[in-house]
Amino acid sequence: MNTANTFTALFLAALTLSAALRLWLAQRHARHVAVCRDAVPAAFRDVITLAAHQRAADYTVARTRFAMIETVIGTLFALALTLGGLLQAMYSKWVASGFDGLPLGIAFLAGLAVLSALVDLPFSLWRTFVIEERFGFNRMTPRLFLLDLVKSALLGAAIGLPALATVLWLMERPHWWLAVWLFWLGFNLLALLIYPTLIAPRFNTFTPLGDDALKTRIEALLARCGFRSSGLFVMDGSKRSAHGNAYFTGFGRARRIVFFDTLLDKLAPAEIEAVLAHELGHYRRHHVWKRIALLALAAFGFLWLLGALIDAPWFYAGLGMQAHGAAPALALFSLVIPAFTFPLAPLMSALSRRHEYEADAYAARQTRAADLAAALVKLYRENAATLTPDPLYSMFYDSHPAAAARIAHLQTMQAMPTQPA
Repeated sequence: MNTANTFTALFLAALTLSAALRLWLAQRHARHVAVCRDAVPAAFRDVITLAAHQRAADYTVARTRFAMIETVIGTLFALALTLGGLLQAMYSKWVASGFDGLPLGIAFLAGLAVLSALVDLPFSLWRTFVIEERFGFNRMTPRLFLLDLVKSALLGAAIGLPALATVLWLMERPHWWLAVWLFWLGFNLLALLIYPTLIAPRFNTFTPLGDDALKTRIEALLARCGFRSSGLFVMDGSKRSAHGNAYFTGFGRARRIVFFDTLLDKLAPAEIEAVLAHELGHYRRHHVWKRIALLALAAFGFLWLLGALIDAPWFYAGLGMQAHGAAPALALFSLVIPAFTFPLAPLMSALSRRHEYEADAYAARQTRAADLAAALVKLYRENAATLTPDPLYSMFYDSHPAAAARIAHLQTMQAMPTQPA
């Protein structure tokens, strides 16, 4: 029992410190952006108006302050589930309903997923129909929101429940954590393969790129970069949001290049080419596979740790759970691990920012650095991205370099000639 009490205290300390750090960083960020609201940074004064800069500041502050509320509610929800006894009550109810064995584990974890989704639903509604609406980004209708919700739930059940059943079944076998890790790897690679053709079209319409001049330009870029894709597509992102983006998805012969229709409306052909060259830079520098390898290594470590905890009575008792076994262990582990790992966030963010710089450098060699810089400025302006993030907040959260640093980096490469990959 002493070990259980010690773990309870450790969990409370980690959860409290994690929440306090998140709130402190968010407060710093909102205050810093608000203080810088009335002056456009010198590097952007010729291309960003004061009105656009102030809109971006207000948008960032609104989102950040709302995220602070989410942090508080999320922390209280985690406490209610664990030390508050809600998880144990849910588990006991399923047992009382006659569930046992594998069906019990599936019902318990599925119920937790549904409850978590219900807690998150009001936040999603507010983000979409209040914050995004206020700043002119929302194109989502209540009907479309509901349809997306239903589709996501059905897709989650169709894919998630069999996967969950497989994991729970494997966890009853010797050396289960290694088997689950191998299953996790295969499942994620399969998801990458089928997402472009089987999942994404359930939510958006993808049409072949119809602009022949732009298509010719892009195909020439792909040839220079040695990238083969199964097609160039335009996605109707405008039916949900005014934000724009471009990406490639899948791997092998299933690779697709996708442009948001909002992106094509905002950028010139040379700028679109430069943005795509940046995305191709991620491919050529193997960033996707590096991230998959890093996630696989982290998953291996987490599953090994769970394997060491699953038979420890103090792990369950210290988190307010009387029931033991695979399903309770998975639920508890998923709830507590974020509190202990949040301080590591700067490491992942730093790696991501390094990859962005590498992709920018690649794009500057394949196209023109000035075109990518111009495209980024337009996207900062149109997406109301702040130009003045708090440095410490950015160190924890930002997967992309700050705007000023990124544009300055591109300006140093403007004199570089384009060259083959």
